[in-house]
Amino acid sequence: MTTMLAADEVPLDTLTLEEVSVTAIKQGADVDLTTSSTVLGQHQVERGGIVTVRNVSDLVPNFFLPDYGSRMTSTIYVRGLGARIDQPSMGLNIDNVPVMCKENYDFDIADISRVEMLRGPQSTLYGRNTMGGLMNVYTLSPMQWQGTRLLAEMASHVSLKLGASNYAKVNDHLGIAGGIYYTSSNGQYKNEYNGKKCDWERQGSGRVKLVWQPSPTLTLSNTLSASLSRQGGYPYEWVETGKIAYNDTCFYRRTSVMDGLTATKRFDRWSLASITSYQYIYDNMTLDQDFTTLPYFTLTQARREHAVTQEVVARGESMHNAQYTMHNEAAPTVNYRWLVGAFGFYRRYRMDAPVTFKDIGISALIEDHINQLNPYYPVVWDSRSFVLGSDFTNPTWGLALYHQSSIDWKRFTFTAGLRLDYEHASLNYHSETHTGYSIVESATGNVYQKNDIDIDNGGSLSKHFVELLPKIAVTYHLPTTGKASIYASVSKGYKAGGFNTQMFSDVLQQRLMGILGIGAAYDINDIVGYKPEKAWNYELGAHYESASRRFKGDLSLFYIDCRDRQMTIFPDGTTTGRIMTNAGKTRSVGAEASATVNFTDHLGMNLSYGYCDARFVRYNDGKADYRDKHVPYCPQHTLFAQAFYTFNLKGGGDWVRSITLDASVKGAGEIYWNEANSQHQPFYVLLGSSITLAGKHYTLQLWGQNLTGTRYNTFYFVSISHEFLQRGRGRMLGATLRMAF
Repeated sequence: MTTMLAADEVPLDTLTLEEVSVTAIKQGADVDLTTSSTVLGQHQVERGGIVTVRNVSDLVPNFFLPDYGSRMTSTIYVRGLGARIDQPSMGLNIDNVPVMCKENYDFDIADISRVEMLRGPQSTLYGRNTMGGLMNVYTLSPMQWQGTRLLAEMASHVSLKLGASNYAKVNDHLGIAGGIYYTSSNGQYKNEYNGKKCDWERQGSGRVKLVWQPSPTLTLSNTLSASLSRQGGYPYEWVETGKIAYNDTCFYRRTSVMDGLTATKRFDRWSLASITSYQYIYDNMTLDQDFTTLPYFTLTQARREHAVTQEVVARGESMHNAQYTMHNEAAPTVNYRWLVGAFGFYRRYRMDAPVTFKDIGISALIEDHINQLNPYYPVVWDSRSFVLGSDFTNPTWGLALYHQSSIDWKRFTFTAGLRLDYEHASLNYHSETHTGYSIVESATGNVYQKNDIDIDNGGSLSKHFVELLPKIAVTYHLPTTGKASIYASVSKGYKAGGFNTQMFSDVLQQRLMGILGIGAAYDINDIVGYKPEKAWNYELGAHYESASRRFKGDLSLFYIDCRDRQMTIFPDGTTTGRIMTNAGKTRSVGAEASATVNFTDHLGMNLSYGYCDARFVRYNDGKADYRDKHVPYCPQHTLFAQAFYTFNLKGGGDWVRSITLDASVKGAGEIYWNEANSQHQPFYVLLGSSITLAGKHYTLQLWGQNLTGTRYNTFYFVSISHEFLQRGRGRMLGATLRMAF
């Protein structure tokens, strides 16, 4: 295993992408031996401008997080696994605290000390929603570094970032840190309907971190963070017109608070840790859901969620001489490591999700369908606007017990683990609409009959899930001058099941249409609930690091067998909802390779490449058979290549100690946009470059992204028979100043 240097030991004029692992509360020294992992240290993070999870997707093979319109709709794909709504395929921990709500994944984090991305199922140790992988983000500790940090950045589209933080040691046992962070952007895309930028953004956050070490064996750390996010978003272009143009307001607003307390007690050969958290999120997504200049309908989703988690982890190791008498050889040393833990959570959210039908929506989606059947007595709605109201409460709780053991014997390391995971989810729903219509004689224009519609439905649903999540792995350490190993592993992961709250507006719409004699009748139990998604990951890999540490390389091959695949679809016809469905079976076959080469102390290169062929093995939606079709939205190829050269300046004094030149390319594709594979985004490459001046107390980076202005799409969907897409970000130029003293 490669050990990361401490933050103040890594020179400011270097940038490396290290394929290593870092020990944390759950992860032992063998984690990089049986897992494909990427770890970025503090200076790699700063050099790459990484402040959010999305920035990491450019660097990690087979990890893809596209821009889907707002920070709420962040969707993660790892090794062909992922879905656009509801449960994530990747877990996220910040300072060891699991982020429970996917809608809170995409926010800026200041003063990141390192990022660790583990690919493949991590469910044995981390449980639900880590079947694709896990990302650990760690922030700077006041016990590791003391001083003041400042950040200022200006970029294209009037983009601004400002940050300030201070880290102090009150005494040898107590450290405190606090910081504030602000970002804003006027946006890149214009709404042609009103001439205003639609993807503007404002975000502010603050964090306070306390670390107390009353004794050498006891550490307590508490991090309290809060953030506010306000943005327009959703720059969806109607393919028919080639323009972004819609008449109703679109925005996303989020307020979030997270507090995590971690306590660690170290004994002679084992340690005990407790992780406690409280999380709160209040967000509101409001959309012109037809994304045209015509008044069809709008959607609002306003959610308040509270969540608490508690985890207790014990881990230890022992070393002894095994009985070994064959040929009178010496008894080998056997190192045994173990870990046992318990995890529990409770989360509850309340959501209001009204859909407002407007003039064209009423005429095109309701009146026209009815009046085609009886044109002599047409229906005319009493009001040119009405609301399909829906509100929900969703309490969910879960408990888990897990264990993992590792044994070193000669050149082998054997690892086995098992987790028992239980989850219970409930949904209390209420749907209503109050409207009316008149039947008119077409010959005379007189009202023949008036009818009021009053629908008021409510009820409760519940589901529970029990999962056993095993993992076994074996590693062989090669007899080389450097560090080399090969490993094979088998592990199971799963995504939790749940409820399609976004489908209730369509259920209500269909009931309204049924009153009028048309439309489909939905069984709420069938259409609203969906099952967990499960996957078995079979992996073979190798790690190598030269004795000089100038070359590090990793290679992995994987096969993923996924059952009850969760897929997001838009129901056929002129409906208002999206639905999560279990789409049979898929499989992913792929490979990942990465390398870091330091040719000299000044010249280096980073390479990473991921290939993933994800296809349906079994999926028939009743209208078409998609067997052997590519799973949509997952890129087949991801690529990152970077070269950098540093000039050390002896005569620059404290002002200019070094200049670093950097060039990189990032690529992704081919991406299919639908199950039929009739629409796709070809492979595309983005060129970036930077020049960094480093002094004693500062770095100034001049940078550019997508320098060639490559045109590519990040999203495609069909709604009410209209095709929409989202263009990728164009050329960006900026300057970033960081100061530390």
